[in-house]
Amino acid sequence: MRLRVLLVACLLLVSAPAAAAASPTVSLLRDTELDSSALYFVSYDGLVNNESYQQDAILSYAGYQYATWYTADRSVVVARRKLPSGGWQKVVLPHKLSVNDSHNVISLGISPTDGRLHVAMDTHNTPVFYVKSEPGLVWSSTWSAARFGPVQRTLDGVDLGAITYPQFVVTPERRLQLSYRTGGSGNGTNELAEYDGTSWRKLGKWSSATGSWTAPNGVTSTTRNMYLHGLTYDRNGRLHATFTWREGNAGVLCNSGGLTNHDTGYVYSDDRGRTWRNNTGNAVITPVAVSQDLVVDPLDPNHGLMNQESQAVDSAGTPHVIISYVPGRFTQCVTSYAADRTRWARSFHLVRNANGSWTKREIPIPPNATGRTRIVFDRNDNAYLVMPYGRIVTASKASGWTDWTLVFDRPSMNVFGEVTVDSSRVASDGVLSVFYQQRSTGTTPSPIRVADFRLG
Repeated sequence: MRLRVLLVACLLLVSAPAAAAASPTVSLLRDTELDSSALYFVSYDGLVNNESYQQDAILSYAGYQYATWYTADRSVVVARRKLPSGGWQKVVLPHKLSVNDSHNVISLGISPTDGRLHVAMDTHNTPVFYVKSEPGLVWSSTWSAARFGPVQRTLDGVDLGAITYPQFVVTPERRLQLSYRTGGSGNGTNELAEYDGTSWRKLGKWSSATGSWTAPNGVTSTTRNMYLHGLTYDRNGRLHATFTWREGNAGVLCNSGGLTNHDTGYVYSDDRGRTWRNNTGNAVITPVAVSQDLVVDPLDPNHGLMNQESQAVDSAGTPHVIISYVPGRFTQCVTSYAADRTRWARSFHLVRNANGSWTKREIPIPPNATGRTRIVFDRNDNAYLVMPYGRIVTASKASGWTDWTLVFDRPSMNVFGEVTVDSSRVASDGVLSVFYQQRSTGTTPSPIRVADFRLG
């Protein structure tokens, strides 16, 4: 009898880890104030200092961490600290925010070939304001405003025209690319420019605003824009892009209070964004136009699907996407996207399988907000979602990213809406830095802070 009990116990011990993979945890290391009075106004349900799609408002490189924001007098501030916990040093650039529009974010990029810091800012269908540092700044211990060049409306003479959503990304060859949209919401195209360490050049449009798409109600739209959830290079040099389309014809909606966003699509490029392929590996005509062949998760435009949510690629080169919308079990017709999303929206995790199929799972923690969630991976490919208000939800690779658990929720931090995260530091140090602004009222300035979490 005793032997039988021991054998049963041994079997339980062997099988327990597979049956109950532990969701990873986080622990707060420090919460640091960068600015006690940062610029504050609510526009399009968000803050100009903290839109989760910024790439990047905070990033790390070569032992330093950088952050950027608009301070109370509308000036552009760029700060850095020596990692892991040095004091923040600030410089003020000679530019002030031109309009109260939360689209006019600041984005930082670093060109590894020459060690410059690049700043693109204050643009929403207007020429960009652009500044770059001297070469070698990111490797230098000297930090001052004198090491930055003048404010330009071009990229060193390369005219991009009127743009929106400037985002920097580094290629496997260590070139710096700038992704941006030309045109407007519902009628715009995605473009790329590239810096080789010496000069910028335009690569041109890679998505199309034209083509016909017919909604379930029979209404046809002939213009749109592709809203990116992200542009991400994997370790093998493949560039992944997931997206939703927004139609220019509001007649595709069941109610004018909704969003004309529909479907989740996926394409990839093996030549740094020059040409693209769909999920099955077939070549796609560039610029990429609307097509059901690109859809990996179909959804009609009546569910308040959020644009520009989040994408990340794990160490195996597998793309993961976070999307959010109002499921049909609550309503088949969103009539007020902000109110309905706050009440009913749910987040979903989409992951591409080795055979090219996609798995979709609902995350059991509602966002309870209009805004977006960010996804990052640690070195063990565990997933961390940073939701609005700074809540953190995790899932383990061992579970197949099914054991989603709320591991951090601290209302006393007084986080307003969306946050931005330093995904580069997660990979290098195993620390998640969350850049957030505290809630205020009207246009009363409020503190900007960075919370550092140890992942484990």
